[in-house]
Amino acid sequence: VQLQASGGGLVQAGGSLRLSCAASGGTFSRANVVWFRQPPGKEREFVAGINWRAPILYYADDVKGRFTISKGSAKNPVYLQMNNLKSEDTAVYYCAASYGRTWSRREEDYNYWGQGTLVTVSS
Repeated sequence: VQLQASGGGLVQAGGSLRLSCAASGGTFSRANVVWFRQPPGKEREFVAGINWRAPILYYADDVKGRFTISKGSAKNPVYLQMNNLKSEDTAVYYCAASYGRTWSRREEDYNYWGQGTLVTVSS
């Protein structure tokens, strides 16, 4: 399975973007799918995720109420709708997936990664 993240770009503070994570060579069946981000000069951090075992969505505290992760059928992309963007949301965003595993927010538990898409929020 290969993941491809897209949808990043330059947006003003308060604006919105929708990121997409598509899978090729496979689907998101039985997959935990997450978004991480890496701000400039900082470590990569968890943003949002979906647990395949249950319809449970997870968010980092600083994006709750602003970001929404969604997934349709297993063949469809996973989206991250980002609203009310702030300058501190500026980062390279990565989608990642693990199959058939226990839910985790740790990046080391994910073995399929997209290439990253840059989100820049201007203030």
